[in-house]
Formats: sequence, C-alpha cells, structure tokens
Amino acid sequence: MKVKTILISQPEPKVENSPYFELEEKQKVKIDFIPFIHVEGVPSKEVRQQKVDLTKFTAIILTSRNAVDHFFRISEEMRYKVPDTLKYFCLSEAVAYYLQKYVVYRKRKIYVGKRTFAELAPLIKKYKNEKFLLPSSDMLKPDVPRTLNKLGIEWKKAVFYKTVVSDLSHLKDVTYDVLVFFSPSGIKSLFENFPDFKQNNTRIAVFGNTTIKAAKEHGLTVNIKAPTPETPSMTMAITKYINDVNKKHA
Repeated sequence: MKVKTILISQPEPKVENSPYFELEEKQKVKIDFIPFIHVEGVPSKEVRQQKVDLTKFTAIILTSRNAVDHFFRISEEMRYKVPDTLKYFCLSEAVAYYLQKYVVYRKRKIYVGKRTFAELAPLIKKYKNEKFLLPSSDMLKPDVPRTLNKLGIEWKKAVFYKTVVSDLSHLKDVTYDVLVFFSPSGIKSLFENFPDFKQNNTRIAVFGNTTIKAAKEHGLTVNIKAPTPETPSMTMAITKYINDVNKKHA
C-alpha cells in the first residue's frame, strides 16, 4: 500500500528547514505532528522531599533543554539565587546554547560534551572534587547513573520533571499509513490511549533499539527502523521506505 499520511509522535519542528517539511513536499505525503507524551514540572515541595538542598552543589549536569528550564524554575520556586560560580556541564552544544535564556553565557563556567553522555564523562572527571547535581526526568537512561558512578564523583540525581502520557482521544477515529515513534514512552502512550489498538495496514517506524524493543513487546510489526548505516536519520529511513513501496504500487 502506498504511503500518503504520516503521524509523527512529537511536536512540530520550530525550524523552517526541517527535513520533515522537505520530505512532505518531495514525496507528496501529508505529515501531522502530535506529541504522544509531554513533560510536566515536579513541584518544589516534591523536590524538597527528595532531600535536595541546592546550596550544597557546586556543579550541575544538564542533559536536555527540559533540564535547563526545570532547574531554573525550581531555583526560583525555592528562592535560590543561582551563584555565578556554579559550573555547568552540558550534554551538547544545543543544551549549552539554550542556557543563554537564563544566564550571561560568557560570564559562566560552561563545559560542553559532543553529543552522548559518554563523551561528557571525561570533562566531569576532570572536576571530580565538585559536588554535582543531575536535574532529571523520571525516565533517566540507565547509562547516565552507571557512568557517573564509575567516575567516583560526589553526585545526586533529583527528579525535577516527569514524562506524562498525552490525551489522544481526538485521534480515536483517525488512521494514518505510518506512525513514527522515538521512545518507549511514545509506544506506551499509544496503548494507554488505545488499549485495543490493532496495527492492520498501519506501518510502524521507530528510532533506536529501546523503541524497537518496546514496539515488539507490544506485538507491533516494525516496518521502518532508524538509525541504520544506510539511513542514519528517521526522515531518510521514511524516504527510502516510501520510494520502495510507492514504486511497487505505481
């Protein structure tokens, strides 16, 4: 069956030159963006119950923009004045750049990883005498605490925000040719919203091994996978699939 409609289970990209818009135009398909999960902040009262005293930390590890937003939100709610001396260890340039929303960049000590947590670890190790806070979601990747424990540093995880299943009841009678997922939480959301979901002719596209695993555990047939050596991005994987399938049904 030809692919004409695609649902991406994430918010619409804010950039004009997103490869999804190019895919939509070139392949003549309709793409909708509907987040299957969203982030909600944990109240400062709950953070206090985790025995977190912000004044005790000299460095902060930021793994996402959400971590940045919720660290500064909690600081404000707790009336904690973030000191100029605080060191920021950011997972990527995008996270570090986002810090400018809250601090004067050039006046702060900011250390930036390349992309993965393993690449950030050597930078953290250089400053092993610091006391590190990791503001995190309730869905932290297991390799993060594992890596930090191996470094032999003093650190504490605090849940500042949670990943929550979105209400998708408005999609009850809507079908798409392809559903695209980027995390196990997205798969979980699909089945929490639609416990009787039947795949039928819907193609399932997934990004990453943990998402593939979650899809299979829920009895889904995965038709499109990324990243692969041939298709490192989701848009490339979808494009290849559409070219193959639409050719057969031309």
